[in-house]
Amino acid sequence: MSIVVEVQANGLTVNDRLEEYVQKKAGKLDKYLAEVEGARVELSHMKSARQASDRFVAQITLRGKKVLLRAEERADDIYVAFDAAIDKVQRRMERFKGKRNRGKDRVSMGEAAMEIIQEELAEEMAEDELPMIARRKKFTLFPMDEYEALEQMELLGHEDFFIFFNMDTSSVNVLYHRRDGSYGLIDTELV
Repeated sequence: MSIVVEVQANGLTVNDRLEEYVQKKAGKLDKYLAEVEGARVELSHMKSARQASDRFVAQITLRGKKVLLRAEERADDIYVAFDAAIDKVQRRMERFKGKRNRGKDRVSMGEAAMEIIQEELAEEMAEDELPMIARRKKFTLFPMDEYEALEQMELLGHEDFFIFFNMDTSSVNVLYHRRDGSYGLIDTELV
């Protein structure tokens, strides 16, 4: 059985050869993890990349029942970037499957909070101008405890922060990575 693969391009044209290549390789990802129902593959070309090796970006997001995994890779060729992203997501799938099968922690998959917005403001911004919001995202919060949020943060590859609904405190929390390598937790409260 192959999964539904959605291919999206940004800044480049996806020809039939590339489309077929992506569909064939990403369509087989359910053999590693049966819960995977669909995959979204985002391919983009960044003309302004500082290094030629970072010009092509391939991001793969897998969704399914209690599964949300993501991997992103960059390279100087779109096929190389896509293959590297496939390898990375397969490792994450194996890791997820191993953690689930070992039974150490109950894994409840939540949807990623928000990816860090990478925006460079203009060097000379007028004093009376406000910074522009370049991107907005909506996401669904699933109840989980702090340890599940830590695990989810690692599985999704979020290195800086992760937002989740803490089922123990019934509030929205932000889990973040500290400079010393430890983690911090912000517990929100409405006033």
